[in-house]
Amino acid sequence: MLTGIDSSPAMIDLCRSRFPHATWIVADMRTLNLGTRHDGILAWDSFFHLRRDDQRAMFATFRAHAAAQTALMFTNGSSDGEAIGTFHGEPLYHASLAPEEYRALLDRHGFDVMAHKAEDPSCGGRTVWLARLRL
Repeated sequence: MLTGIDSSPAMIDLCRSRFPHATWIVADMRTLNLGTRHDGILAWDSFFHLRRDDQRAMFATFRAHAAAQTALMFTNGSSDGEAIGTFHGEPLYHASLAPEEYRALLDRHGFDVMAHKAEDPSCGGRTVWLARLRL
């Protein structure tokens, strides 16, 4: 069963209209506590909009929602730091940690890095991480 989370009611409404058999929840990922574990966790084009301390804290949330050998995939920025971009003419916050810190956070929370590709052209230039929860 697919469960999707977004803090935007408009995005959740769009998802419900396109995928009516999935579960869609309006929530803030920083305070998420579903009480369930999942085989896969995807934070695509979302995680890097969190402040750096919030990103650090998210690894405990990922772990709390991970079933045995869960695959975790997320995107982040290409370098350590913060930036303000634009989306449809509106300012949009981006933050990223250093790759070494992401590796340490994944390890500390029981995930092994399976793949990491910086600025992957096959993914529109996104920096992508794939990790799996250790046995």
